[in-house]
Amino acid sequence: MTTLVFNPLVEAAPVLIGLLVLELMYTLIAGHENVYKFKDFLACSFMGLGAAVIASLIKVISAGAIFYVVYDLFNPEVEGVRCNILGYKVFGWAWFVWGICQFLSDFCHYWVHRLNHTVRIMWAAHVVHHSSQYYNFGTALRLGWVAMIYKPIFYMLLPAVGFHPEMVLVCMGIESVYQYLLHTSYCPKLKILAFIFITPKQHEVHHGSNKPYLDKNHGAIFNVFDRLFGTWKAYDENIEITYGVTHPLESYNPITIVSHEYRAIWNDVKKSKSLREMMMYVFGPPGWSPDETSLTVKQLQQIR
Repeated sequence: MTTLVFNPLVEAAPVLIGLLVLELMYTLIAGHENVYKFKDFLACSFMGLGAAVIASLIKVISAGAIFYVVYDLFNPEVEGVRCNILGYKVFGWAWFVWGICQFLSDFCHYWVHRLNHTVRIMWAAHVVHHSSQYYNFGTALRLGWVAMIYKPIFYMLLPAVGFHPEMVLVCMGIESVYQYLLHTSYCPKLKILAFIFITPKQHEVHHGSNKPYLDKNHGAIFNVFDRLFGTWKAYDENIEITYGVTHPLESYNPITIVSHEYRAIWNDVKKSKSLREMMMYVFGPPGWSPDETSLTVKQLQQIR
């Protein structure tokens, strides 16, 4: 077995769009004015269309130029790294291999997602998704185009150790479908599932700009890595969540949404007084400044 034609995101698209329509209709009927805003939804939809185009290209690049190259590099037709060092060629297609691949895919997602929040140049790409001040299925479409380009790099470990590239791509697709389903405020807490899985309420925390909620719950499907690496935060019913970022973006222009943080980085770099300052403005945590005129998340959370 060498090629899979199943794309979870494509197959699930009608259902996901249907859920969005149902949520939108329910919001209108119930009169919940704080769930959707037309201009915001329009911007999210445009971002989603752009992401769909980029995703189709990234799949080709991931499978052809990255994952297959790494897969073959570590174990070519002759005995390679996996045979000589690890003692096996590939993992195959057994059901439990799929489960392990999905779990490790979540591990990769956790780290690229966490770095998206803690490295400013990566945050410039990821802030697109957090710039909406609303939380709904439309927000799930608001994807960072640049982030989609570099994300596969963080998954190269999987084909390197022996998971077939197509298996990795399918697991990434399942991950994307699950992530979409998290973007609704109408789902209850799901207490039993919340012990293992990221639930909509837990991801709602992730989208909050409330100080205790900043940079929490980075997992895609499982919350084990957040618990293990200290970024876990339970949903608190006593906290009224404010969605978005600490400095809201007052624009619905897709170009502005995509580029505003890059412009901010450039402006900071231009005023740098040393190479260290320049590097920190680019690769340091978002909010870093030499004189603390702006603060990082850790600095904000230390303030009582």
